[in-house]
Amino acid sequence: MSFWSEKRVTVTGGAGFLGSFVVEQLRERGCESVCVPRSREYDLVEMEAVRRLYRDTAPDIVIHLAAQVGGIGANQANPGKFFYDNLMMGVQMMEVGRQVGIEKFVAIGTICAYPKFTPVPFKEEEIWNGYPEETNAPYGLAKKMLLVQSQAYREQYGFNSIILFPVNLYGPRDNFDLETSHVIPALIRKCLEAKKCGNDHIVVWGSGKPTREFLYVEDAATGILMAAEQYAGSDPVNLGSGSEISIKDLVHLIVKLTGFQGSIEWDADKLDGQPRRCLDISKAEKLFGFRAKMPLEDGLRATIDWYKSRPQG
Repeated sequence: MSFWSEKRVTVTGGAGFLGSFVVEQLRERGCESVCVPRSREYDLVEMEAVRRLYRDTAPDIVIHLAAQVGGIGANQANPGKFFYDNLMMGVQMMEVGRQVGIEKFVAIGTICAYPKFTPVPFKEEEIWNGYPEETNAPYGLAKKMLLVQSQAYREQYGFNSIILFPVNLYGPRDNFDLETSHVIPALIRKCLEAKKCGNDHIVVWGSGKPTREFLYVEDAATGILMAAEQYAGSDPVNLGSGSEISIKDLVHLIVKLTGFQGSIEWDADKLDGQPRRCLDISKAEKLFGFRAKMPLEDGLRATIDWYKSRPQG
């Protein structure tokens, strides 16, 4: 509580999925000055907007969550935009933060930055040992440049920046747009809409063989703030749950929790993405005491309940 009470904090992407939980938890921890810039007022791809944001908000700490994100389909449709926008936002936010002398910069990378064939569980020291999975490599590499920048700026300028690499997030307030969503919200929506319409099947991308790890969004927000409070190094740190599940098993679990009674058809013409994703999460626990609390089934149930409670239409 005392760490945040006198701090001015700017949270880019603070109105988004993860950001909204970070902002809530900041306020719960006693932070009275939280700025959430909106993209219509500050286009962080443009340097002048970044400079104006720093002038207007005068932050002590920046938590940079703003990103262009999406699932495999969105990444395939927008590789150039995802690369450029994410690169420019991160580079410029950190550079101007250095120029004005903020106390700390908290950067959020992505699991997509890891090589396609990283040994499981992914250890932070493996992050440079190969090229990322092709469908989201432009996004992953753009975010990985935050690591390069953070380490270079600490070495040359003594700039206090940290970078965290969260695994796939899910939870209430996620993006359920089938064109741009990630796997969990897409599956939840497909099952519930098929159930409502009386459809006898749903179509799921890929083979179901890849594995993924998922982190509940409230756990992720907690991990980010614990790192902001306690960690002061530029070595990358994973944030995850440490639990791996195949897409096939995930689909069957969501089918069960939504009560969908129909069949599952696998569209094998669609790409699977990275074969396996599961993080070594020991470093986060060692450095700042973070360990995820939400079991996957409980988190999925909470996400389904939230989506069902929304006004539909």
